[in-house]
Amino acid sequence: MSLLKQLFLAICLLLALAFAGSFLAGVESSREQLLSQLRSHAQDAATALGLSMTPHVDDPAMIELMVSSIFDSGYFASIRVVRIPDGDVIAERRTTTSSEEVPNWFARLVDLRPEGGDALIMRGWQQAARVEVLSHPRFALAKLWESALGSLAWLLLCGVISALAGGWLLRSQLRPLDDMVQQAEAISRREFLALPKEPRTPELRRVVQAMNQMVEKLRTLFAEEAARSERLREEAYQDSLTGLANRRQFDIHLANQLVPNDQNAAGYLLLLRVNDLGGLNQRLGGQRTDALIGDIGEMLSGLLQRRGSPDWLASRSRGGEFSLLAPGITGEDAEQLASELADQLEHLHSTGASDRSPVAFLGIAAYRPGEEMQKVMGRADQALTQAAQTQDRSWVRLDDYESAPGQSLHDWRGWIDDALDKGKLRLYFQPVGLCANPGEFLHHKVLARLLDPSGEAVAAGRFLPWIERLGWAARFDLAMLEHCLAHLERHPSPIALSLSAASLRDSDSRQRLLAILKAHPQQAPLLTLELDERHLPPASELGQICQTIRETGFGLGLQHFGGRFSLIGNLSHLGLAYLKIDATYIRAIDQESDKRLFIEALFRATNSIDLPLIGEMVETQGELDVLKELGIQGAMGRLVGAPAPWHE
Repeated sequence: MSLLKQLFLAICLLLALAFAGSFLAGVESSREQLLSQLRSHAQDAATALGLSMTPHVDDPAMIELMVSSIFDSGYFASIRVVRIPDGDVIAERRTTTSSEEVPNWFARLVDLRPEGGDALIMRGWQQAARVEVLSHPRFALAKLWESALGSLAWLLLCGVISALAGGWLLRSQLRPLDDMVQQAEAISRREFLALPKEPRTPELRRVVQAMNQMVEKLRTLFAEEAARSERLREEAYQDSLTGLANRRQFDIHLANQLVPNDQNAAGYLLLLRVNDLGGLNQRLGGQRTDALIGDIGEMLSGLLQRRGSPDWLASRSRGGEFSLLAPGITGEDAEQLASELADQLEHLHSTGASDRSPVAFLGIAAYRPGEEMQKVMGRADQALTQAAQTQDRSWVRLDDYESAPGQSLHDWRGWIDDALDKGKLRLYFQPVGLCANPGEFLHHKVLARLLDPSGEAVAAGRFLPWIERLGWAARFDLAMLEHCLAHLERHPSPIALSLSAASLRDSDSRQRLLAILKAHPQQAPLLTLELDERHLPPASELGQICQTIRETGFGLGLQHFGGRFSLIGNLSHLGLAYLKIDATYIRAIDQESDKRLFIEALFRATNSIDLPLIGEMVETQGELDVLKELGIQGAMGRLVGAPAPWHE
């Protein structure tokens, strides 16, 4: 039983005891007063009769008349006149009636008995007779009953008012306890919330202040760990001059994109080399040359924001060499990017940032998952070399194959639209196991395949770029969610489903998503929705979105985490179920010590708020052993299990 209920019951019990005692004392006092009045009434009547009968002591008829007259005019149980010498009754009146207004149980409980009085009738100096009068308690009992009812009603009214006022006062005084319970529950959900309003009660105020101090200390500790991890990431994977990824980050990202799996798509690699960098240094000076390199870095960053997807990566390799990795685009898209970059670079020449035209050369090379990195880089270098030798334009594109032979945007639109309308989705499931015991699964990650017109299952890496280009990402998410909920009805087992940024950004899509979630509360404990760290909404919107989804009962996770470590400071109030570390920081972690240090810093930051970590794309036993040693909870990848249809 809660403290509020205990105190409220104690108050009610004390009020009941106090009111019961007051009621009984009042009834008893009234009873004694009424008994005294009955005795006085009887004695007065007896005295009056004795005096009135003295002149008529020898006239029995007159005595009878006077007794009847007095008896009929008052509340008497009996009146009788008795001769003193022989005890004969001269006159007598008696009644046996009782009050019909008073319940019998009350009459028995109060026990108001008749009270009597007597007087002598004198004949000269001799005692001739005696008058005996008994007052009937009927009238007194009725008055006592009315008084008791009035007192009881008043005491009950006062009791109800006192109980309500006491309950309200208790609730208002103990409300900080509810706030502290919510604060403690928020901490257990990895949300650090401080109570802005301190209670007036000194004891509770000290407790609230202590809780707020603890929360602030945890928040500060978490922020420090997040800042330390962000510094490590920047030092290891970011170019200090442009803020782009460095060559190390580019190599890791390209290697991950070349791994053949359901999520990786073919695309193009663009290499950019500044024209005559050494000559620019001599002619313009190092400061202006650095400014030119910074301008090109801003140009690539802006291009990523305007046209890029989360899998795209812009980097600076060294000196005046840059690269842009663009999965999921076609050759025509790559040429449009090259033309756009060439126009922007020419603008730098017109503004005087460079004295050479073209400002830089571009080499465009196609790639697809399964190729060797050296082959892709060799093709891109060859394209860059040819671009430097070409006179009519500053870029060259080289393809060894057709990434989507015979399929135009119209073709993709037609069969994807048909597949989504007719539900031609196939769910594949990839297990996520414990690092300590990969055979024990935490959940299964849901992957999608669409059936093309020939009935062949197409992996997500091929059709997802086209879905994003067509603007159907939210539509695809809703279809996947409905299929997952239908699967859970048949096979209740924990699964995780990724959501695109479009489902969160568009209010209509978000409302439809929430409506579906609210309509399936029984599946809430089994489904975790994953957001992509690389494409999250602003922090203010993210907190509201996460809270709205959590209110439906479904869990939330963050996948591909690692690109923006500054986000760690905002994770404490999101109530996430886990973080999935991007494969960039997992690949070859057993061979590269800097990645190990990076994951250790991430683990310290998230462990302070009890947030589990899961490694993505774990492909070797060495990687799994390192993750297990570092305390990472889970792992997913082909080492743990490849995507496959559901099997019982």
